[in-house]
Amino acid sequence: MRTNSRPVSMSQYLELERRSPGDARGEPLIADSAESRPGRDSREAAPVPEVEEHLASLLSPYSFEADQYRLLRQSVEQLAAKERKVIAITSPAAGDGKTTTAINLAATLAQSSRSRVLLVDTDLRRPFVAANLGLDMDAPGLADAVRDEQIDLAAVVQATPYTLAVVPAGAAPADAYRVLESARVGQLLDTARGSYDCVILDMPPVLLVPDCRLMSQWIDGFLLVVAAHRTPRKLLGEALSAMDEAKVLGIVFNGDDRPLSGYYGGDYRSYYHHPSAPRRGGWWRSWRGQAKTKRGQKARPQPWR
Repeated sequence: MRTNSRPVSMSQYLELERRSPGDARGEPLIADSAESRPGRDSREAAPVPEVEEHLASLLSPYSFEADQYRLLRQSVEQLAAKERKVIAITSPAAGDGKTTTAINLAATLAQSSRSRVLLVDTDLRRPFVAANLGLDMDAPGLADAVRDEQIDLAAVVQATPYTLAVVPAGAAPADAYRVLESARVGQLLDTARGSYDCVILDMPPVLLVPDCRLMSQWIDGFLLVVAAHRTPRKLLGEALSAMDEAKVLGIVFNGDDRPLSGYYGGDYRSYYHHPSAPRRGGWWRSWRGQAKTKRGQKARPQPWR
């Protein structure tokens, strides 16, 4: 079963500074162009049955895609060290790749020997986490633990072969709004906060339903996933305006497939080649800082702060 998001093609654009919604209005999400499209090298891990092919952190741990999630992991680990343990992944609209990003980020965090990581599917209306990871979709999950206080957090946690613990959405409720506004959600997240080093939440799109605002009081920070070249800046600005500005930790561009060589000033192929890695088609671009635009000008990547 495939999610509503495209196969992952993510480039990272993470701001760890407070962002004004006004910065995101009026311009398309376009950055500077590059000159060529070099190939991508990767060393493939053995496929795991029933795991979605776009979960690069699990299936292609030596690929460039997986390395981009490791860059994101470093930033999130720094946040967790500052007691920002509960991180929600959302997007302006459906199809931006938030579930793909949430799973890959959580899996990458779990690969660290020091980390105990919990991934929670809080998208009760359209849950995809269990299906993507090949887990039991009929097992009790978050919604069940909220409605029945006799079910504790440990009872709904599913183990995976990737040292990643997962809480699926559970039985789909007709009243997802009431489930997520319950104080019981806060109690379960407090328990998770005390038991895990990092808790990643796959949230619904912020502009489609009120769930992000309902749960904001129990969340330490949000990462907003944006579909590169597709999401209008106006929509991004509306999403940022709808969120608690102080809790917006950054933006992740998903689906940015522009070439790399113009950005790095050299042949990306020779830089990223692993001797035992087979050649594969595809290309990537990584933004390691904040890109700002003025009207009529192309965005230029700024140094990582």
